[in-house]
Amino acid sequence: MKTTATLAAPVERPATARRRFWPEGWWRLMDIRIGIIPLPIYVVAGALIAGLLATGKLPNEISVAIVVFAFFGFTLAEIGKRLPLVRHIGAAAIFATFVPSALVYYKVLPEPIVKMTTDFTKASNFLYLFIASIIVGSILSMDRTVLVKGFLKIFVPLAAGTVAAGAVGTAVGTLLGLGAYHSFFFIVVPIMAGGVGEGAIPLSIGYAEILHQDQGQLFATVLPPVMLGSLTAIILSGLLNFVGKRYPHLTGEGRLQPGEHGDMPAARELTGAGVDVNQIAAAGVTALTLYLLGILCHRLFGLPAPVAMLFLAVLVKLTQAVSPQLQEGAFVVYKFFSTAVTYPLLFAIGVSLTPWDKLVASFNLPTLVTIVATVSTLMAVGALVGRWLKMYPIEAAIVNACHSGQGGTGDVAILTAANRMALMPFAQLATRIGGAVTVTTVLMVLAHLG
Repeated sequence: MKTTATLAAPVERPATARRRFWPEGWWRLMDIRIGIIPLPIYVVAGALIAGLLATGKLPNEISVAIVVFAFFGFTLAEIGKRLPLVRHIGAAAIFATFVPSALVYYKVLPEPIVKMTTDFTKASNFLYLFIASIIVGSILSMDRTVLVKGFLKIFVPLAAGTVAAGAVGTAVGTLLGLGAYHSFFFIVVPIMAGGVGEGAIPLSIGYAEILHQDQGQLFATVLPPVMLGSLTAIILSGLLNFVGKRYPHLTGEGRLQPGEHGDMPAARELTGAGVDVNQIAAAGVTALTLYLLGILCHRLFGLPAPVAMLFLAVLVKLTQAVSPQLQEGAFVVYKFFSTAVTYPLLFAIGVSLTPWDKLVASFNLPTLVTIVATVSTLMAVGALVGRWLKMYPIEAAIVNACHSGQGGTGDVAILTAANRMALMPFAQLATRIGGAVTVTTVLMVLAHLG
């Protein structure tokens, strides 16, 4: 029996169903991001950086700096975000900050990148551009009544945590054989002194005058606890972010207390939809103008410029001196900087302002345990007292953590690890005012003892 087979004619697929690389396939590649950088642009940027390095010189200009900082900052952050377990405790911020520091120390990072990053970061001081944008944007988008209550309340857990951390840290250091004097004055106090520029340096100068010792040696002694205390705060704050995901009733996800909300409609607060570009630009100039006023206040009255700017922004908010449209623009500026600038900034900080050798100098067991005990107590007491005052305990603990951070750079890293950048105004209070009070009080006590 003879059979015949018939072949079905191929089904013609609609043109819209065919998979084409250009442009649809290319668009799919462009939608793959390393941080905020589209994958093809990321590859091109890496090749261009390598090409510029091959010529022997990296131009020290803002356009080059932005690309270099973004390339390395988002690369390291993406690596941290993909590591098992540690990605939940702030690995992205830790990698973006401390890996560059190690790469510089071990001379792995090319010297032209190190020089360009250091020169640009120190000359431009763009850390304060970031802080100004974050502070003004977050304050202008907060509810006025809650803003006042939050500022008044936060000093209670901060003060309680500082006293408890001082006592516990000194006791632990003494038990581990470091001695009460060394534990308190050279480990515990530097941790809560407010960072390097406004903490470790004036503290070492005061110690040198009172104790009649070399200021350089004293600075080298107090700097490692500052660095390692900040690292501990970053890790613990990242861990609290993970805890908040598991126990949502303990956190306001960046809100300091229940009932807190912004003045803007919820839809716009989340997307920035409908905000005119002119309002965004105006908000940026407003933030920088408030920072300039802060600088003037520092020169006239000695108040740190970020703190003066913070109080001025609160005054502007309370007096309704800016329109709702400008407040919305400030919120978009805040979101832009928190999303696009954080990790590039952390990379620049790691290269230019974080000495790896000073950090490693603290790696002996008694000092490590004392530092961890101090920071843990500071945060735990902050959480307990904050909850007693009807604040979210995780947010109160994270604000207290900033009291043990590396100044403004530490605030950025801590709040990034905790995913709580909206707490920057309160973090600045903890760091600047808390650090200034700590340094002043301790120097007065030491002078009296001497």
